[in-house]
Amino acid sequence: MRVWFITGASRGFGALIAQEALDAGDAVVATARNPKTVSDKFGNHPNLLAIALDVTDEAQANAAAEQAIKRFGKIDILLNNAGFGLLGAVEEATAAEIEKLYATNVFGLLKVTRAVLPHMRRERSGHVINISSIGGYVSYPGWGVYCSTKFAVEALSEALSTELQPLGVKVTVVEPGFFRTDFLDESSLSISPSAIADYKDTPAGIMRAFAADHNHAQPGDPARLAKAMITLVNDPNPPLRMPFGSDTVAAIETKNANVAKEVVAWRDLAISTDFPADTGATG
Repeated sequence: MRVWFITGASRGFGALIAQEALDAGDAVVATARNPKTVSDKFGNHPNLLAIALDVTDEAQANAAAEQAIKRFGKIDILLNNAGFGLLGAVEEATAAEIEKLYATNVFGLLKVTRAVLPHMRRERSGHVINISSIGGYVSYPGWGVYCSTKFAVEALSEALSTELQPLGVKVTVVEPGFFRTDFLDESSLSISPSAIADYKDTPAGIMRAFAADHNHAQPGDPARLAKAMITLVNDPNPPLRMPFGSDTVAAIETKNANVAKEVVAWRDLAISTDFPADTGATG
């Protein structure tokens, strides 16, 4: 029986994946700011431990990890799922909005990961799964600050993968595209109220209307993603990056092609900044 530790488990991807894990016979430590929301959703399941966790509270993260170990003896899979979005042009976002976003999406992920990793290192096994976004690979107008938090998650995951591989711990960063969750609802998305008129008819301003019109009309099926996550953790050699959704795959392919084209076009200037090669010639 594997033991999952899931943040943001009361709704969305977190709740769906928790249910799939329980159905697979695994144990789940399901965390949320209000653990009653977890208990109300899953009932009194023998393999479920609902724990209060605000990921921005480091002491609470350490205590939650200790509770998980006390109950189940180990943590096999850490799913860093807690997070929320911020919609608005980069200039429109206030310092307070940006700090709040980073506190959860980046610093919160770090606090929980640091709380869990000592237990995985002790066992020389485990799998850290960080939920990023297509916005962690390709940034979009209106989502720049949010995407920057997910770019940070991608960078942390890349480094962690290399650091933890010798210690038997695997790392995967998951990149969902647009899925029909509540991500575009007020419960998961903050919209910067300080709209600047100059941006109204630009891509950043248009994105505000696009997000409202496409809420609950996204192409991705969250239930299918939850099932796919079980397939992912069952594989002995999981990937570093796992994109989910045809829109994500298309965006990655387009960006990779554009970057490759740009490198070719500017290659000569790029490499011209090296010191001249030492030919080894003598007088």
